[in-house]
Amino acid sequence: MPKALLIARREALAYLTSPVSYVIALVFTLIAGYFFVDALSVPFPEASVSPYAGALTLVLLFIAPALTMRLFAEERRLGTLDLLMAAPVTDWQLVIGKYLAVLGQYVLLLTATLLFAAVLYWLGAPDTGVVATTYLGLLLYGGASLAVGLWASSLTANQALSAIVGMGVLLLLSVAHLAGARLSSLAGVILTESSMVEHFADLRRGVLDLTDVSYYLSVTAVFLFLCVRSVESRRWV
Repeated sequence: MPKALLIARREALAYLTSPVSYVIALVFTLIAGYFFVDALSVPFPEASVSPYAGALTLVLLFIAPALTMRLFAEERRLGTLDLLMAAPVTDWQLVIGKYLAVLGQYVLLLTATLLFAAVLYWLGAPDTGVVATTYLGLLLYGGASLAVGLWASSLTANQALSAIVGMGVLLLLSVAHLAGARLSSLAGVILTESSMVEHFADLRRGVLDLTDVSYYLSVTAVFLFLCVRSVESRRWV
């Protein structure tokens, strides 16, 4: 996949030179910091990453579409997407390259929050297993959210519309379990199992279930596939 890596490098450099990326990073870290400090401000605080980890999944509703909205939408607006598609690169390489770039950006954001985990180890004795599964969950949750955002970006040349579509889909995937709880039929079970929040709950408690891991990987794969199909349809326009 050398061509995909070249595309990833190109997009990564674009992130590093964009002021918006630094604003997003600052907002992400400040929100995590707020919930971290808030959790330590209560009497007899628990040495746990769960309080700010739960908040970050909510923040991803907005951060993931913000990170991905320009990846295809801006290319379409500027007309550079057609140039990329005319190059000797497959649609899969194009999509995977852009996805790897934004995933790398997200990993950097997560890495910054490890400072809070380090403070917990300094102040107390958090369960390392819970810390590990929580961060694995955040990585998987973020990876799936970014795939949704990337797909939304491939649908339109309007970045704002791309962000709105991405937020809408992520919101539906986040609250599906609430609708599922009201139903006792098979539809209720399906809705509950399709919830991104529901599958994060066990990981946040330190329970590593392959069902949860498989769910996030499946969501990522499905939306990357849909993104490839969306890009592919441009060849027939």
